[in-house]
Amino acid sequence: MSAVVWAGVNDVRVEEVPMPEVPPGWALVRVACTGICGTDLGIVHGKHPRARQGLILGHEISGWVEVTAPGGPPERALVVAEPLISCKDCRACREGHSHVCARLGLFGIDAPGGAAQFVALPTSTLHQVPSRVGPTQAALTEPLAVAVHAVRRSGMAAGDVVAVFGAGPIGILTALVARHEGASHVVVAEPNARRRAVASDMGLIAVPDGAQLWDMVAELSQGDGADTTFDSAAHPAVAAELADVTRVLGRVVIVGVYKEPAAVDLQAVCFKEQSVVGVRVYTREDFRTAIDLVAQNALGLDRFPVSVYGFDRISDAFDAAATGSGGLKVLISAHRDEAA
Repeated sequence: MSAVVWAGVNDVRVEEVPMPEVPPGWALVRVACTGICGTDLGIVHGKHPRARQGLILGHEISGWVEVTAPGGPPERALVVAEPLISCKDCRACREGHSHVCARLGLFGIDAPGGAAQFVALPTSTLHQVPSRVGPTQAALTEPLAVAVHAVRRSGMAAGDVVAVFGAGPIGILTALVARHEGASHVVVAEPNARRRAVASDMGLIAVPDGAQLWDMVAELSQGDGADTTFDSAAHPAVAAELADVTRVLGRVVIVGVYKEPAAVDLQAVCFKEQSVVGVRVYTREDFRTAIDLVAQNALGLDRFPVSVYGFDRISDAFDAAATGSGGLKVLISAHRDEAA
């Protein structure tokens, strides 16, 4: 079969590889779409500490069950994959928090992923999606689950003024979930003009070029600051602003993954008695909620800009994801005509 393989630093290519073995209790999935995210770009640039050369990329997966196993979704069903690999033995796993397993891994990072014609996955990772959902929208489930988890972890309340740093896929999805959960105003800060336009088109408040997030949040909150602030940018310049933008007794939620330590105004965090909350991936409940939100089109994701590239344009796909020149979310597909 054909697969998208990380062959070395800045070297991603389509190669012919053996069909995956399908152990007992696993299913064979014919992949419809696989999303490219920041983690994939980090792998390609040689920045991920766990990925190894020769890896088949991709952890945002939708596809059709080709060969099922007992207890799994039926053959030909459209499914999405919950790509987490937990040890089931550490304290987090024993206490029911396997999403923060001490040795957490992911398909597409620590095991072969879904950027291929076929992928083998445990049936326990597969969720069948309603028939009214197409494979392209289904592929948004995994990043949407991150956003659902972030909002749940935040303690955000209906009526909150919410600030979001970063209008990439996770930032926009987090903002949409926050609005769905009752935020009175959601203000998004993003330096990229195209991404700001996406935020506006989705009905969010985008900070205009030359304006400051704090000024807009202050106007909406009678000068108090945001009740809840989500950092989806993971940029040192953003880290320095988080406490200032957020009100007394407000909540700061770290959604993006920082690549190195960043300066945070911990004095302001203390003086304002703010809560700082970390977020890592999602729980199974979050994943199921994301499927429901997609199926109900509760967030207007039919207007979410997506670009689908065939394997014959794999370099273009990764360039578009890296530069933001494609859709807000870039997907790749070996079965592009069927995935459309």
